Amino acid sequence: MNAEEAATTDILNRLHRAQGQLAAVIAVIESGRDRKDVVTQLAAVSRALDRAGFKIVAGGMRQCLAEQQDGFAPPMTEAELEKLFLALA
Repeated sequence: MNAEEAATTDILNRLHRAQGQLAAVIAVIESGRDRKDVVTQLAAVSRALDRAGFKIVAGGMRQCLAEQQDGFAPPMTEAELEKLFLALA
C-alpha cells in the first residue's frame, strides 16, 4: 500500500467513525436523552469530520509540494489550498 492509499484508508476510517457517531446522535435524540449527551456526541462528529477534512487538505499540500519539486505544475494553487483549508474553519 502506497502513501496515497494509506491516507485514503485513514480518511475513510475517519468518515466511517463520524457516520457511526452521527447515528449515535440520532439515537440519543430519539431516546429523549439529555441535551448534554446530544451536544457531546455532536462535538465528536464535528471533530471527526474536521480531522478528515484537514487530512484531505494536508494530502493536497503534500501532493503540490512533491509535484513542484519534480518540476510539474501542482494540481492546485496556494490560493486554492488556502481556500480549502479555511472552508474547514
